[in-house]
Amino acid sequence: MSEASDKVRGVRELPLFPLPIVLFPGVPLPLHIFEPRYQRMLTDIRARDSLFGLSYFDAGESEMARPAVGHVGCVAEVTEVQPLPEGRSNILSIGLIRYHLESYVENDDPYLVGRVSFFEDEEEDVRYLDERAEQVSQLFMRIARAVRTINDERASLPDLPPTEPERLSFLVAAAMELDTEVKLELLELRSTSERLKRLRDLLARAVTSYEERARIHTIAKPNGHGGKKIEIE
Repeated sequence: MSEASDKVRGVRELPLFPLPIVLFPGVPLPLHIFEPRYQRMLTDIRARDSLFGLSYFDAGESEMARPAVGHVGCVAEVTEVQPLPEGRSNILSIGLIRYHLESYVENDDPYLVGRVSFFEDEEEDVRYLDERAEQVSQLFMRIARAVRTINDERASLPDLPPTEPERLSFLVAAAMELDTEVKLELLELRSTSERLKRLRDLLARAVTSYEERARIHTIAKPNGHGGKKIEIE
């Protein structure tokens, strides 16, 4: 049993926080808590296990009042809380483990509560995963170096864990600028190798373009024609 699974052992009902954000396990998530119902939720979960579910939901693009039953979300564990006036707070949480929403709990809480089941990636051949993880890591770092050149940045490159393929896949998926639908598909996958394959293909299509932009930026920079700030796509 993983550390994440151990933290949710025995949990069957989970407070839910619908936001237009796709959270992946292992990825930090800072939030500003200001609505009274979520102030109440924060108080309640801090008295228990500091866990809540982050369910992707964009009220402006949905005809539903809440996320659909059957969706996949990610448990967030609150690790730091900075109290602010009027009951508000800044919190730091981190993605822990994914869940499948089986049903809603109808109670008197002002926030949503769901009955959930948790899951992680299936076991796969370690050597095969390591090979794909190395491919993804190398492509991602090539793009990161190119972006740093284009932006004239001197910050250190991101620290990736190529020896932890599942964690690597989530960190890279979170760092890339992708359509929400693609991020949700990556979140729902139970195969690390398939997630790495999709990420590898996306990165492979982008790397040449970024390296060419970085090359042109390096040539143009002495003439005062620097490149624009860009996102990893």
